[in-house]
Amino acid sequence: MTDQSFPLDGRRAESRAPVAPDAADAGAGTEESRVETPAPARPRRRGLALLGAILPVALVLAWVLATTVGDVPAYKVPSPLDVWTAGVQLAGTGQLGQYVAISVQRVLIGFAVGSAAGLALGALVGLSRVGEALLAPSIAAVRAVPSLAWVPLLILYLGIGEDSKITLIAIGAAFPVFTTVAGSLRHVDAHLVEAGRAYGLGPVSLFARVQLPAVLPSLVSGLRLALAQSWLFLVAAELIASSMGLGFLLSDSQANGRVDRMFLAIILLALLGTLTDAVLNLLQRVLLRRWR
Repeated sequence: MTDQSFPLDGRRAESRAPVAPDAADAGAGTEESRVETPAPARPRRRGLALLGAILPVALVLAWVLATTVGDVPAYKVPSPLDVWTAGVQLAGTGQLGQYVAISVQRVLIGFAVGSAAGLALGALVGLSRVGEALLAPSIAAVRAVPSLAWVPLLILYLGIGEDSKITLIAIGAAFPVFTTVAGSLRHVDAHLVEAGRAYGLGPVSLFARVQLPAVLPSLVSGLRLALAQSWLFLVAAELIASSMGLGFLLSDSQANGRVDRMFLAIILLALLGTLTDAVLNLLQRVLLRRWR
């Protein structure tokens, strides 16, 4: 017994002796790679973020050159200084802040209502073949109607108050969420659904705890599209006998020939749309990190 155990122990000792330095080197290499890998990632992300500012800066520089050096009349393209002056004047009277606040309020309320409706319809169509057969053709037809085509009917049925404006924005926000949710729910892993049913989850609990988290990336993408669509529908909504808002500022400036204020309204719409999309993008990263 001792003769056999000794060689075995010797083999083990011999096998461990040469492997230990290599394993230590490999472990050290792995540790170094783990430490060194994230280091160049942050500068690269910052570089990519700065890369996105090149085109806006180039457009502003071209705008400045066109209005100062170029032979462009001011009544067609106002200078950045003229647009800034128009913004300062409106801010001094308090109108600019009021216009921005009422437009943001309309967009957020319409976005919330439309997203909730799109989520409910998307779940009904995506989870039920009967719901898909019943609702999908009609929803596709309604989605093809242009935004301005809804204005006369909304004025007739809801009047010229806030209800008609928010309803129009909600219509624009509902369809992106509906499309992404309905399409994603059809492709949820069947094993996840069966596991949820095996644990005794009912239809509502199964949707809230299994199916909805499974389509969370698509849902957040649909919400970002819905928010962009809400800003697009805002201008059409504020054409409905409105006296406040950035859409009203745009149309009123067109009627009065104030091109500088028209540029101001367009720039503010672009900035607000970018800001709200950045907030949703941050929310998407947080949710996806928790989802993973």
